Amino acid sequence: MNTAHLHLLLNHLPMIGTVMGTLILIAGFLLKNNPTIKQTALGVLIFSALTAIPANLTGEGAEELVEKLPGISETNIETHEDLGKLFLIVMLLLGSLSLLTFLASLFKTKFSSALYILVLVFSIGTSVFAKTVGTSGGEIRHSEIRSDAPGQNGNAPVQENNGESDDD
Repeated sequence: MNTAHLHLLLNHLPMIGTVMGTLILIAGFLLKNNPTIKQTALGVLIFSALTAIPANLTGEGAEELVEKLPGISETNIETHEDLGKLFLIVMLLLGSLSLLTFLASLFKTKFSSALYILVLVFSIGTSVFAKTVGTSGGEIRHSEIRSDAPGQNGNAPVQENNGESDDD
């Protein structure tokens, strides 16, 4: 298994984990403000933040392998790399805020309720940003999802065989 495999394996964890943690936190608020569910959500968010570290660290090795492949845009790689670095910072902030909220909740401090709301807002924003980062990574190898892909502007892709059948 090379670094590209590792990056592909690991990069989904912080993104999906953040969405799951956010949904669990929302459930904790909706289900009679259940502290156990909300603390579980914080645990998921902390774990997700930690998984962003190896996902980011394997990115450079994946870049070295992928940039040698034909049809790979250096611009797409650099865009994803820049977004990935920012995503790591955002995830570490979310993880730190989640840990602080978890501790405040354990010690039943008066500001733990406000911290939970802050985590919820921050995790929703992080989930939206995760989609942007993930899409930028997917665009490196999947030209069909790029904004400049044939058919994206409402026009049908041009057929290479001028509409003639290949059944000869």
